[in-house]
Amino acid sequence: MNAIELLDIISTLETSKVQFKEKMPHPDSIAAEMAAFSNSMGGIILFGVKDKTGEIIGLSYEEIHKYSQNIGNYATNNIVPGIYIKTEIVSIDSNGEKKVLIVYIDEGINKPYKDLNRDVWVKQGSDKRRVTDNAEMIRLYQGGSHLLADEMEVFDTSINDIDEDKFRDFFQKEFGRPIEEKGLSLEQALKAKKVLRNNKLTLAGLLFFGKAPQSFKPAFCIKTVSFFGNKISGKDYRSKPDDLIGTVPDLFKKGMDFFSNNLKHSQQGQNFNRPGILEISKIALEELLINALVHRDYLKNSPIRIMIFDNRIEIISPGKLPNSLTVEDIKYGNPVIRNNQLVAFSQKAMPFSGLGTGITRSLEEQPNIEFNNDIDGEQFIVKIPRPEERW
Repeated sequence: MNAIELLDIISTLETSKVQFKEKMPHPDSIAAEMAAFSNSMGGIILFGVKDKTGEIIGLSYEEIHKYSQNIGNYATNNIVPGIYIKTEIVSIDSNGEKKVLIVYIDEGINKPYKDLNRDVWVKQGSDKRRVTDNAEMIRLYQGGSHLLADEMEVFDTSINDIDEDKFRDFFQKEFGRPIEEKGLSLEQALKAKKVLRNNKLTLAGLLFFGKAPQSFKPAFCIKTVSFFGNKISGKDYRSKPDDLIGTVPDLFKKGMDFFSNNLKHSQQGQNFNRPGILEISKIALEELLINALVHRDYLKNSPIRIMIFDNRIEIISPGKLPNSLTVEDIKYGNPVIRNNQLVAFSQKAMPFSGLGTGITRSLEEQPNIEFNNDIDGEQFIVKIPRPEERW
């Protein structure tokens, strides 16, 4: 980083990714700060800059040497598990007297990171806060790949909640023969496919093969509405069906039916007797709907929402992109799998490859799709402009 880039960062003052420190604070305080960055999106700490005001004080050679050594020790010994940091020194003035020590902290892959008091911290704006909510703590474990929501057992379920026909059809499709010909009982096959664990259904098992998944997880449905106008606050609608419920394959089919029933069809040069072509690419809609069902955050007790407006379609999935994944990453087919079992089941039962190319394919079909990784709202929003009407 050069001096001009650093001055530009300082001019925007402290943010969720930038923190100022005039001097080195107490080890517990700076450890909590670095842990918060590691548990969030990463960031930088600038030593030699006044808190809040951004006034550049600078550090002496002795301070830089001491701070660099101390910060490395704190990152290793005062945070559990330890983190790796990078440092850089930038001179602000031409004579090199005002030096700022920059400490770079990446978003961690072993969340949650704790201080020596075993407190967990995350960034909240330019400040930090202690995590006390169990659900938020579970999401941090998930972000560190220590916990997979779809492999968790669902309380109060049993083998009796399985739609046996659906599972048997799936098994035969995957292995080319019935369960019994593989020398397994139904229960053994369910355990082998991670549908049943400790006599309870896993979340993936319930969502793919359950008789009535929403009787246990009512929020894991799809809410749909087709509005008059273009405002989400609108009270007038063309269509507002009951919540779409069922297994993931059921939800996929019902979601596609909603699109088909509420979007326009046209001949687009075809023979009059041919079925009309959907105004939005069907392939793109399929890819985006599957993405929402398979890759959403199932630790968030929220439904998927599909909204059709006069000028656009919105598909809103619970959960921001996992780990440090960005919108640019997914556009170019760089996947991070959040729900391993759902992905595995979907590859056999739905038009889903599991290669992480669904977003790329949808953009090839419908280049005007907009993606918004809403980090603060913890949701992923897809917007597809609808064609303007021509009379």
